[in-house]
Amino acid sequence: MTSPFSNAHASIRRLGLPAIVVAAFAATGCATVDEYMPTLRSFGVYKLDINQGNYLSQDMVDKLRVGQTKPQVRQVLGTPLLVSPFRENRWDYVYEFTKQGQVVAHRTFTAYFVDDKLARWEGDEMPASQAELNREALARTSAEERWGEPPSLWESIINIFKK
Repeated sequence: MTSPFSNAHASIRRLGLPAIVVAAFAATGCATVDEYMPTLRSFGVYKLDINQGNYLSQDMVDKLRVGQTKPQVRQVLGTPLLVSPFRENRWDYVYEFTKQGQVVAHRTFTAYFVDDKLARWEGDEMPASQAELNREALARTSAEERWGEPPSLWESIINIFKK
């Protein structure tokens, strides 16, 4: 006669190898695992995605011109995150995006003024504007045929089913 403990022991042994494989896979630090599975340090704790600071895009920076006044720069870039009373001629724009407690993006941008006119600016490379990204996505996914080019084989097959 088998005891109930031997059945439990056998089921634990059967689950042991898959559990070790899953634990090893989670401990490897693979990007897809980290993105979709909680790590041991955050297990059971939900962390919010946090946007902090001034989000600037490249099209906003492209609108800057040397000689613009402070109100004009504020209209283009928004109110700066940091304006020091000791450095009134320097505006700092800082942006940080944190996902699940990990910093994903951190960008800084600084505008310098001389006699209340924009003299120069410097900072990290800014992302493309949303409008530009939308235009690129539309161009890539557009099902319209290009002028002067015959449709590809795949487009011809799709057009058959559309009709």
